Amino acid sequence: MVLKDTPVNSPAEPKPWYVYLVRAANGALYCGISNDPVRRFAMHQSGKGARFFLSSPAVALVYTEACTSKAEALRQERLIKKLKKSAKECLAASGASLTP
Repeated sequence: MVLKDTPVNSPAEPKPWYVYLVRAANGALYCGISNDPVRRFAMHQSGKGARFFLSSPAVALVYTEACTSKAEALRQERLIKKLKKSAKECLAASGASLTP
């Protein structure tokens, strides 16, 4: 009897995490992490995301950066949140990796 390798037997490849920036209607930038930034942006737009968007709705996903793990994404988020607004605007203007 020959056993075949099946996807169940092979180790699952970890899904990447992303750090992202979303522009609000008032021009502010929101930084967050997700394993699906497009879905998360849709949640922000629908009012089911962060409270940040209650006063000014999300209008555009302006930056995404792929990370190898959730821990790395959290570290990157922390670094981005510490940046000055001008540096965050440079990231947004770079438009890096807008499609995960």
